Amino acid sequence: IYNTDMKKIIFFDIDGTLTKETDGTIPESCISAIRKARKRGHLMYINTGRCFQNVEPRFQEIGFDGIVCGCGTNLYSGGKELLYVSQTHTLTMEILRAARQADVDIAFESKYEVCFDTSRPIRHPEAAELFQSFRDVHHYPMRTDLTEEDFFCDKFVVWYQDESQLAAFRAVSDAYFDCIDRGGTFREFVPKGYSKATGIARIVAHHGISMENTFAIGDSNNDLPMLTAVHTAIAMGNASPASLFSKVSYVTAKASEDGILHALSHFGFLD
Repeated sequence: IYNTDMKKIIFFDIDGTLTKETDGTIPESCISAIRKARKRGHLMYINTGRCFQNVEPRFQEIGFDGIVCGCGTNLYSGGKELLYVSQTHTLTMEILRAARQADVDIAFESKYEVCFDTSRPIRHPEAAELFQSFRDVHHYPMRTDLTEEDFFCDKFVVWYQDESQLAAFRAVSDAYFDCIDRGGTFREFVPKGYSKATGIARIVAHHGISMENTFAIGDSNNDLPMLTAVHTAIAMGNASPASLFSKVSYVTAKASEDGILHALSHFGFLD
């Protein structure tokens, strides 16, 4: 039986944290450090806005104790699902209608699939680029008819051209979802009552870990709920915006410069 007062738990963002900010690959030093920390008896968790189907095998193969997916809407620990919260088809259709009326690009995410609304051409360059990358990387056909009765989402993201579009869309969505500013004209929407922080609270309670032994590491504003939910918050050296640095306990090196290794070493995970 382990002493929970000595056991540490750390939550990792994916993009720009586990992956290099330069080319999206996973540094070998990151992989080896996480595996070594687990061998020392510490708990390693992914905490991501990505839904489960989008947590690629290359991340899971590193070896983690669990995953907080979909901004706290889907939790896994030790290979078992602890929580899954999805939205109804009816509400998903209400959001789809609002997106079309506001003329914003939207991508719905769930545990099972990612679907862009392709009823009209995707207009935002970033949305079009991401749409193409999903087709190239995941190699699965996306639905073209989002009105099918079995379609639903867990969360979603939108891209807009001007503020009036976002305001029109949020006039509908704000009753059900919190809006996360991902920078520029890109927004992420998560069901009210769920976040990377609520995911952490449930996992920490599940393991009975002391809060003083909780850590999180990220690189952007959408990691703030996670970073403020733990005792020790860590920012990657490549974090953006730079204002994130003043909101954490420690700034490690960039992901491309062995930032994960430095952070785990600094806080005694590898001793």
